[in-house]
Amino acid sequence: MKTKYYLILLSFCSLSISAQKDNSKDHFVMQKMIQDNFAFAEKQYQYLEKATPSDSMPRTFENNRNVNSDVYWWCSGFYPGTLLYIYEYTKKPLILDEAKKRLAILDTVKYFTKNHDLGFMMFCSFGNAYRLTKNEEYKKVILQSSKSLATRYRPDAKVIQSWEVTDGGLRQKGFVGPVIIDNMMNLEMLEWASHNSTDKSFANIAETHANTTIKNHFRPDYSSYHVLDYDLNTGEVKKKVTAQGYADSSAWSRGQGWALYGYTMMYRFTKDPAYLKQAQGVAKFILNNPNLPSDKVPYWDFDAPITPSTLRDVSAASVYASALLELGQYTSGKEKQNYVNVAKTILKSLSSPKYRAQLGTNGGYLLMHSVGSIPHKSEVDTPLTYADYYFLEALLRYKKWYL
Repeated sequence: MKTKYYLILLSFCSLSISAQKDNSKDHFVMQKMIQDNFAFAEKQYQYLEKATPSDSMPRTFENNRNVNSDVYWWCSGFYPGTLLYIYEYTKKPLILDEAKKRLAILDTVKYFTKNHDLGFMMFCSFGNAYRLTKNEEYKKVILQSSKSLATRYRPDAKVIQSWEVTDGGLRQKGFVGPVIIDNMMNLEMLEWASHNSTDKSFANIAETHANTTIKNHFRPDYSSYHVLDYDLNTGEVKKKVTAQGYADSSAWSRGQGWALYGYTMMYRFTKDPAYLKQAQGVAKFILNNPNLPSDKVPYWDFDAPITPSTLRDVSAASVYASALLELGQYTSGKEKQNYVNVAKTILKSLSSPKYRAQLGTNGGYLLMHSVGSIPHKSEVDTPLTYADYYFLEALLRYKKWYL
C-alpha cells in the first residue's frame, strides 16, 4: 500500500517538475520574443522617422510610398505613443527626443473639438509622455484635451457624439447624432483626467456614455454594431449601421476590439462589475467565434464571406492582445489563463514573418496586413500606426504582468 502511494506521489512530483520546466521554457521564449521585437522596433522606426516630414505624422505605407497626415488626423497620437513605448523598454534618449519633437507639433490639438478622437490623439501620446516623464506641462495638455472632448457630450442623449454631421456628408445620409463603438477608447482620457484633477465631470460623462453604449450598442451575443444614430434631443436610437464593416448587422472585427478594450479599461477605473461583465461577454464572442482563425488574427469582419482572399486585420489582433492581457488581471483560474494564452498566441503570430515586416521594408512600420476600411477602399492590407502601437503595448503588458 505504501509503495502505491509512493508511486502516485512520485508521479505527481514528476508532472509538477515537468510543468515547471515547460513554464520556465515558455517564459524564456516570451522574454526573448519581447526583447527581439523591441530591438527590431528601435531600428525599424528609424526608417519611419526619416520618411516622415517634421511637420507631419505617419499614417500608412501603400503603393510603395509612405503616406503621412497632419496632426488633426485621428491617428496622429500613435506615432509618438509608439516611440514612447520603445523608449520605455530601451531607455534610449534619442527615441525620447524624437517623441518630444512630435509632441511639440501635436500640442495645438488640445483645443480640437470637431470629433471624438481626442483620446486616441492626445492620451496615447501625452498620456504616455506624462506617465514616463512626469512633466507637468504634459498633464496640462491632457486636462485641456479632456475639456475639449467633453464639449462633444450630448446630455439629453447621454452620449458623446462621435462625428460632426455636415451638409455634404453624413447629413445627406440622414444622420443626426452618430456614435461609434470606437468612442469607448476615448473614455480613458476622461477617466484619467477626473482621477488626476478635482473635476469629476469627466468621469461622469465617460461612465454615462459607457452605460448608454451597453444599453444600445450590443446584440444579445455581446457583438457590437459599429455606428448608432441618436436623436440628440430624446436619446432615441434612429438606426444601427456600419461604416467600416461588412454589413450593418455584421461584427466588424476591430470594432469588437474597441469594445473589449474599452470596457476592460472602464473596469480598471471604476471597478463597476457591469463593465467587467461586458468585457467578459465581448471576449467570449470573439474567442468562441467559429470564424476566428487558429493563429487568432481575425478576418477583417467576423461575418465576411471567408475565401482564400479574405483579408485579416492585424490591427484588430493587436488590440485584442492588449485588452485580453488586462482582462486577465481582473479574472482568475481557467478564464484568466484562456485570456493570457490567446494573447500569447496573437503575439507569437504577429512576431512571425507572416505578419512582421523585414528590417528596412514596409515603410518603417513593424506589422503588415492591417485593414483600415474596405467599404471606403482606404488603407486596405497596409501597415497602420495603431497596429504597431497596441502590439508594443501588449508586449510591455506581458512583460510587466506575466514574466
